[in-house]
Amino acid sequence: MDRKAERTVGYSIEGVEGLPEVEPGDDLAALIAGAVELADGDIVVVTSKIVSKAEGRIIEADDREAAILAETVRVVATRQHDGGVTRIVENRQGIIGAAAGVDASNAPDGTVLLLPVDPDASARALATGIRALTGAFIGVILSDTLGRPWREGQTDIAIGAAGVHVFDDLRGSTDASGKPLAVTMPCVADEIAGAAELVKGKSSGVPVAVVRGLAQYVGDLDLPGARSIQRPADRDLFRIGADEAYNEGYRDGYEEALAEEPPSVG
Repeated sequence: MDRKAERTVGYSIEGVEGLPEVEPGDDLAALIAGAVELADGDIVVVTSKIVSKAEGRIIEADDREAAILAETVRVVATRQHDGGVTRIVENRQGIIGAAAGVDASNAPDGTVLLLPVDPDASARALATGIRALTGAFIGVILSDTLGRPWREGQTDIAIGAAGVHVFDDLRGSTDASGKPLAVTMPCVADEIAGAAELVKGKSSGVPVAVVRGLAQYVGDLDLPGARSIQRPADRDLFRIGADEAYNEGYRDGYEEALAEEPPSVG
């Protein structure tokens, strides 16, 4: 689908005020639908923490490290520092980031929040519920906060999506000067998640935002979700950290040298 002709000159983002503290078992779709008026083409960006709370993804964890280990599929890199250890890992959802997405902020003392088991399925359930309640053809993005390689600070990204084109695939088209675009494929879902965070914030108590003016990215619920954003392992140029890669190469070289060493003559 060529969306170049459908581009708008602007869009708006509104934080959804007045949502109650979310508890396990709450109907999050009903809470959102009752808190804001939605129209066709709106994209609802939901902080993953309240989805985790509604789905009961809260566990007792006096030892946060044990919870991180339980959610870790693969360790990418670890770094010791004055405050402890930072672990960059791949978690059960396929997301690579710090601490496997385990978060103690905005959780009761002695507990931590885990990410939704299947963020795309959670987004799809939310989108289905909100569409049914409002009659509006909307999309849903679940967002979470991650750091980025090579850059300081954090930004929100899409970890779940439903009814949203997560990419704007411009490959095969041309730029403004007529030159062919071979690899250009903006990750629209991440861009929207990051923009929405500017009105949600980390401590403002506004976990949901509505993005208006980008209806060209809203589509059917069977569109690929945010899991499709994760780069396959065979194309991952940074599968492990730099120190880990060095140590692995040193170990392999050392073992190879030992295997080739001729026997000593007695």
